[in-house]
Amino acid sequence: MSGPLRHLRVLDLSASLPSALATLPLADLGADVLMVEPPGGSSLRRLVGYPLLGRGKHSIELDLQLPSDAEAARALIAEADVVVSSLRDAATARLGLDYASVSAVNPRLVYASISGWGPHGPLAASKGYEALVLAKVGAMWTSFQQITPRPGPTFCSVPYASWSAGQSALAGVFAALVERETSGLGQQVQVSLAEALAGQDPYNQANAAIVSRFPGAFSAVPRFTADGLPNHHLAFRLLVALTADGHWLQFSQTQPRHFRVFMEKLGLAWMFDDPAWKSVPDFPDIDQRLRFWDMILEAARTRTLAEWQELFAENDDVFAEIFRRGTDVLHHPQVVATGGVVVIDDPVLGPVRQPAPIVAIDDVPLLLESAPALNDRRGWRGSAPRDGGPTLRGAATEPASPGQPLSGMVILELGSFFAGPFGATVLTDLGARVIKIEPLDGEPLRTLLPFPEAGAMKVLQGKESVVIDFARPEGRELVERIAGLSTIALCSFRAGVAERLGLGPDDLQKVNPDLTYVYAPGYGTEGPYGRRPAFAPTMSAGGGLAGRNAGDIVPDGNVEHLADVRARSVQMMAAAGGAATQPDGIASAAVASALALAAYLARLGHPGQVIRTSMLHSTIHAMADQMVEFDDKPPVPTVGPDGYGLHALYRLYETSSGWVFLAAPAEREWHSLVSATPFAPLAADSRFADESSRAKHDAELGEALAERFATRPAVEWERDLLARDVGCVVADERTVESNFIGDFGREHGYLVTVDSPIIGEYERIGPLIHLSRSQTTATVGCTLGQHTAAVLTEIGLDEQAISELLAKDVISVG
Repeated sequence: MSGPLRHLRVLDLSASLPSALATLPLADLGADVLMVEPPGGSSLRRLVGYPLLGRGKHSIELDLQLPSDAEAARALIAEADVVVSSLRDAATARLGLDYASVSAVNPRLVYASISGWGPHGPLAASKGYEALVLAKVGAMWTSFQQITPRPGPTFCSVPYASWSAGQSALAGVFAALVERETSGLGQQVQVSLAEALAGQDPYNQANAAIVSRFPGAFSAVPRFTADGLPNHHLAFRLLVALTADGHWLQFSQTQPRHFRVFMEKLGLAWMFDDPAWKSVPDFPDIDQRLRFWDMILEAARTRTLAEWQELFAENDDVFAEIFRRGTDVLHHPQVVATGGVVVIDDPVLGPVRQPAPIVAIDDVPLLLESAPALNDRRGWRGSAPRDGGPTLRGAATEPASPGQPLSGMVILELGSFFAGPFGATVLTDLGARVIKIEPLDGEPLRTLLPFPEAGAMKVLQGKESVVIDFARPEGRELVERIAGLSTIALCSFRAGVAERLGLGPDDLQKVNPDLTYVYAPGYGTEGPYGRRPAFAPTMSAGGGLAGRNAGDIVPDGNVEHLADVRARSVQMMAAAGGAATQPDGIASAAVASALALAAYLARLGHPGQVIRTSMLHSTIHAMADQMVEFDDKPPVPTVGPDGYGLHALYRLYETSSGWVFLAAPAEREWHSLVSATPFAPLAADSRFADESSRAKHDAELGEALAERFATRPAVEWERDLLARDVGCVVADERTVESNFIGDFGREHGYLVTVDSPIIGEYERIGPLIHLSRSQTTATVGCTLGQHTAAVLTEIGLDEQAISELLAKDVISVG
């Protein structure tokens, strides 16, 4: 084994998708990861993405219901550094594999628990399948409803919540390992799919909190009118358009000067000087908005894909991504050029093309191995001596009362918007100090929304705002001095920008050789797309998220009539995601775990690294359950044209009042379902006698279930089926943000009240990572330049020097 984590022994107790996503980076970085699988293997082996999800791991087959096998699991845990489990609390307690039981034997153990809903609230003990979470919080209604032309919610295929929970668990594990190096003790890390999903929303939760705090301050406007017309000018700046030869493109011209150039290339620049059109692209009048939309769609359709790509190559101010599907992103020019794909020989499948590790550490080679066969423990070191890791200490004789696990870690943040910066925000709740360098006009999110500061309230939580014109020599020198007191620098600038400004890794590590530089741009730090803008819709299109959500609902290819182009454009915009289901959040979760990794390596005595990840690579890894290519690969499950779901036992159903999502894919869950009186006749139907029969007659089963669900309201089905431990929830019609910043969030313990310097007291989603021993703190945002004077004083400037810099507009103070 190779890699900086080769000293760690990790046990994946559940081998589920969230836990596999959490442990894959550990295995890639050299940790010994052992998957505990039930007889016959875990459900992961049925996924086409198993060669990636199981990469570099080991396997042991145990029936945890047998006392002897449960005891064998406890013996493995006694030797482990980390356990990751998505088993429900009641199950682990019954088996004696809960944290309270195993930590008595192994006090150094870091135990990550991943649940669907968290330990509190009415759903705490319920099953937490991905789709149940997305349906219950409102994502299938408000984020994806307009993918399908029919009324009602639409199934979401991308596992946003599993990804977020897995990365949050990973960041929590690293934070707990950092603290263990001081106390000698482990602790439990708790995350949930629902709460982690809430972390992906850049600013809609802030809007909901402001509306609650100041009723009537403004009203939220839906993304589209009832007729499918975009309600916001961003839909035109981020235009979804069809080329002359039938390719769908996602444009990315959010900044005014870029949009002006785009309009010039469309032949529509005259609008800026025409009194009737000069407010372009913001038109309050619906009829004018429709006419404008038609004009730009028609103009975009005058060029073929090749002609547009030639224009992109000539002009950096205009850019669009192709809507990719399936594993097309593994052949993306940027991915190929930057080594983002590897081919690993599998002893059964042959060569398997798959994504490279989600983080790369400069000058640290990694040995990637194929996924294990069932019960393959070859290479598992068990109780063998540790290889290259830290000197292990005995457990502390007295339980420590630690503060925050990342206290003392200082992050210098160079970047804007959400994808990179929110990764640092997550760690402020764990005690990290984040010094955010803002330009003179501030973080762009501060002014993105009509209500002042609403766009940046969340991403600025816990940060210190220092306003510096770092393009000037005096400003760059100030940033260098702040780097001198920092542990980590986070940079999300496009490729080449930091180096041009003199703020790249080589520049700042000359000032502070122990500084770890985490580089997290949109497309990467080099390659043909490195200098391109990477907004959430762009990455959703180019990374394949939108294509996966669109499934068979939205066919590929050309459409002739303009009305059909408009309708298809809306479908693709909806497929790209919504408030808590988009690439900004996906990337920020990966950045949080990369920063926590950097903190752990520094704590082990390995500072001064350069760690690289990207928004594009994060989106690829978020779809790891399907992101592989090999000969004779079986078809992947795809949402059907109706948008209900994947199959009869994992789909949406309309009831007599409202909709529900049913998740009962396992054999034992089928038996629980048909034990309920309305479904009992299905148990005797030979078409549904076993799993293979149900798969063969899936359409008939769906019709039979739909007929029964239509007889009662959704709330009754949720109540009665959850009582039988069948996964079934109401598909909520309220917005995702109003659910999280509302009764649902409160009753599940997700919300905390904080006091903002901008709006006073309000409710926010609390820390995404919960620790059993270490403290976490819910932090708040800051005003522009609020900390400039204090930080400059800390690095040695006196009042006169600060005043001179103010007079020269090098800095600004709040």
